[in-house]
Amino acid sequence: MASWNRLSRPAFNVLSCSLRAGQAEAGSVKCLSTTPARCDAQLMDGKKVAKEIRSEVKGEVGKYVGAGKRAPKMAVVLVGDDGASATYVKAKTKACKEVGILDETIRRPSSITQTELLDLLKDLNARPDVDGILCQLPVPEGMNERAVCDIIDPSKDVDGFSSANMGLFAIGQKSFIPATPAGVMELLRRYNVETFGKVCTIAGRSKNVGFPLANLLHSDGRHTPGAGDATVLHCHRYTEARDLEACCRMSDIIIVATGVVGLIRGDMIKEGATVIDIGLTRLVGDDGKAKIVGDVQFDEAVKVAGLITPVPGGVGPMTVAMLCKNTLEAYQARADTH
Repeated sequence: MASWNRLSRPAFNVLSCSLRAGQAEAGSVKCLSTTPARCDAQLMDGKKVAKEIRSEVKGEVGKYVGAGKRAPKMAVVLVGDDGASATYVKAKTKACKEVGILDETIRRPSSITQTELLDLLKDLNARPDVDGILCQLPVPEGMNERAVCDIIDPSKDVDGFSSANMGLFAIGQKSFIPATPAGVMELLRRYNVETFGKVCTIAGRSKNVGFPLANLLHSDGRHTPGAGDATVLHCHRYTEARDLEACCRMSDIIIVATGVVGLIRGDMIKEGATVIDIGLTRLVGDDGKAKIVGDVQFDEAVKVAGLITPVPGGVGPMTVAMLCKNTLEAYQARADTH
């Protein structure tokens, strides 16, 4: 059996291509290429769509504040000194400020006990001025991540990671959807990608990305708002390489979230398919320069796909924008906003 982590990795120049000048609007054909030849793939510009969503959220927040209501507020708890987590939190708080959502970042050392962290989250649950709460993951080793996620009031769980929200979501009831899957679905909608009756391969089964995406895409739209009604083929680390390839080649939509650099090659993609790359890996080349790459061999895929997300600049900005949207919805559900 060939598992993903034993597949050959691509050379470092997976993403040596760059954006051409003049790529502007979602819905217009955009081209990425390492040669002068023009490619056919349309770039799914997550930065632009995320900006549109933030503008929409800002407009809604402005209506409440203009009517004399308090502004929404999101509290972020950051434990330890993980650099990546600090970067994510900074991006989230910056987006909040842009749309008019108040933010409060609470930092605690990695020496904090689980009991102390749970007590802190309980206090945030009880605060009437806080509408959304997120505890940046991962938590320090030795803590029970599930206990941390589940202590957050489901009505303030804007990350959508609590068992309560995941359970409601799984049975098609109103809940907070994790921001990355919500961002992917929003990209598909805004680029008019048909999902009804289409075949979709999802590579990756994490509880916060792959699993909820599979649920969203296969669910019955008659009962679940925003559901995809697609035929979903769900692959994971124990899917044999030949089966992953077969699934991808028959798929209208391919979504990858594995952290395996270059897992999806161009010859695995059906011509004209939509390719969503959620992977995000930092590589350092022989010249010492770092680049962010995804799970798709972009220089190959862009010549075959009909629509494709870049890395970075595709799904990442959407995740932050949808978190703002979730916070607005949490705020709107509270009685003192009306």
